[in-house]
Amino acid sequence: MTSPASSPAVPGYAPSEAAHSVGRSSDDLRQSLAQVRTEVGKAVVGQDGAVTGMIIALLARGHVLLEGVPGVAKTLLVRSLSQALSLDTKRVQFTPDLMPGDVTGSLVYDAKSGEFEFRRGPVFTNILLADEINRTPPKTQSALLEAMEERQVSVDGLSLQLPDPFIVAATMNPIEYEGTYTLPEAQLDRFLLKLVLEVPERDLEVEVLRRHAAGFNPRNLAAAGVTPVLGAAELAAAQAAAAFVAASPDVLAYIVDLARATRHSPSVKLGVSPRGTTALLAAAKAWAWLGGYDAITPDHIQAMVLPVWRHRIQLRAEAELEGVASDTILRSIMQQVQVPL
Repeated sequence: MTSPASSPAVPGYAPSEAAHSVGRSSDDLRQSLAQVRTEVGKAVVGQDGAVTGMIIALLARGHVLLEGVPGVAKTLLVRSLSQALSLDTKRVQFTPDLMPGDVTGSLVYDAKSGEFEFRRGPVFTNILLADEINRTPPKTQSALLEAMEERQVSVDGLSLQLPDPFIVAATMNPIEYEGTYTLPEAQLDRFLLKLVLEVPERDLEVEVLRRHAAGFNPRNLAAAGVTPVLGAAELAAAQAAAAFVAASPDVLAYIVDLARATRHSPSVKLGVSPRGTTALLAAAKAWAWLGGYDAITPDHIQAMVLPVWRHRIQLRAEAELEGVASDTILRSIMQQVQVPL
């Protein structure tokens, strides 16, 4: 274990309290989350990094963008994770004609009472699967902003709280695909992680076919053997423990130096915002806690830079014309910024 140089101020609270409240130690919770990965693996092949990223997002209470070409198990990943965590999930297929009320809910006239009543939309769930989010116009995409930031929906002067936990897991096709829209900058900045799902290697793709040949049905996860491992209470305990992971002043300064380097890069038009630095801190804490550390290190920061920041920087037109990728810029910045000892 790393010895924390400083501890976060959480008055009247200790990380062990949350674990004890559900009768589980932090080590037990970590082992259960490892089992969650195993359960998801019964349905999803070759996307171990994305599975771990989803768990990190849940621990850090953040939202996730899953980008990949159609057919790489983006939707199946979210459904399998929900099953393994006993969390409620609702799916919305984002299309060009989708309206904001189709996501958040709308006022409906009740003929019996003669009054309008709010009919809750699918956003009232634990994991909202926003399928192909970039196939709907920005107006509907923006309907999620309040839900993502405040965990609430405002209707007719009333604020309705969303369930806890609540995250948006949005799938999207690469932006060069026909019929897609660019996500608004304000919404992109509210996603904790952007995970890229690649087409699996040959051997893994053969394994996918082997499972289907043996009768695997992606619409019947129970038959595939995906069983619940944790519930909402245990997840809340793990979230609290991860939030308590310490960060030394040097590590905090390192995060800021990395962010400032993105703002001064000649290839970057828009660098990482302060929200991006807090997102990196939260993700690094979750990753450190999963590894059994009680304080984050520069290694934890570096491991999270790409998924947390790749969607937060905007490249200059000349860099895009040269085919430079955000990941390449971020790797270069990590090599240039001095790492604390």
